Amino acid sequence: MPKDTKKVPDQKTNPKTKLWDLAVVFTKLGTIAFGGPAAHIAALELEVVQRRQWVSREKLLDLLSISNLIPGPNSTELVIHVGLEQAGWQGAIVAGASFIIPAMLLVWSLAIAYVEYQTIPAVGWLLYGVKPVIIAIIIQALWKLGRSALKNAATWSAGILVLGLYFLKINEIALMLGAGLVVTCVLNLNLLLNFLKKPNSLPSVFLPLSIGAIATETIPKTWIAVFLSFLKIGSVLYGGGYVLLAFVQQEFVDRTHWLTSQQLLDAVAIGQFTPGPLFTTATFIGYLVAGNAGAIAGTVGIFLPAFILVPAINPFVANLRKSTWIGGFLDGVNAASIGLMAAVAWELGRGTLIDIWTIILAIASLIILLKFPKLNSAWLVVAGAAIGWLIKTQLLLFR
Repeated sequence: MPKDTKKVPDQKTNPKTKLWDLAVVFTKLGTIAFGGPAAHIAALELEVVQRRQWVSREKLLDLLSISNLIPGPNSTELVIHVGLEQAGWQGAIVAGASFIIPAMLLVWSLAIAYVEYQTIPAVGWLLYGVKPVIIAIIIQALWKLGRSALKNAATWSAGILVLGLYFLKINEIALMLGAGLVVTCVLNLNLLLNFLKKPNSLPSVFLPLSIGAIATETIPKTWIAVFLSFLKIGSVLYGGGYVLLAFVQQEFVDRTHWLTSQQLLDAVAIGQFTPGPLFTTATFIGYLVAGNAGAIAGTVGIFLPAFILVPAINPFVANLRKSTWIGGFLDGVNAASIGLMAAVAWELGRGTLIDIWTIILAIASLIILLKFPKLNSAWLVVAGAAIGWLIKTQLLLFR
């Protein structure tokens, strides 16, 4: 009985203690959680299920499923969900911010160093070895996610079509929405035909849909423009951190020309060096574009939708996947995400695999990742940096 009476005040009448606990736990996870979303989820399960017993394993899986239904960074959204379950909207903010801020500060520091020292040969040597590893990590993620996302002829066709249309510079948001609409219509063809037999039944949402090529624009490099760009990306991005590459490529390389493809790959490499969500790549890019204000604006812009969507969808999510239309739409969006990932992997690979050493390093990294799927990819990144430095050093010695 005394134990029960002790628990109730802790959860109900003393929220400050609970918020402090959330801050401590998720700051620690944000500081040590290397290896991407899968590793983040594993660390989260260990901390909040096994050690602290805040939620059951079944509950955590339910929350993960909810996170997969909305755009944004899945592991960060899962953290926000746990905070929301534990301490309401205040807990959601504290948990999410505590998970994001350590990685943001580290990436911000590395961005400053990158701008200052990127012309120093040692940095180039490190990135020379890191970039092939990044390509291997993307291919592994593409393989694992593709097996789940491409589940039938409709989703396979959508993924391949999106892959082809990406190289025609078609807007990635239009591609994802279009794929979702087409797949859900194909999977629910009988329902659609019955619906269309009714007079004036065509929904107006289909009428204005048009897919246009991205125009090259001249936009001033301001923190406001950075914020709006990442706010747009964070609001529509399905598929996790690696799909972010496709959006950033089109937004900051192809459309505004604020970054080069080389800088984009460097940003991804820096993101792999650091713990926490891969979406803190926005911090790095924001700094390159608009300095310190851009770093803050990019981070806030890309994560803000998650803090809004998680509390908003939580009360209604139980019935979303039960809808055949919404389920089909999500299947199409996921297939499009795979197509976009494949396109970006191809583009980045052409600029990264430039000699026999980078090709060997990428192939070896991919074999290791496939052979040992639970291996923390951060170790491979560190090893790639060391190997790149050794290769470059030896090449210079033999000149």
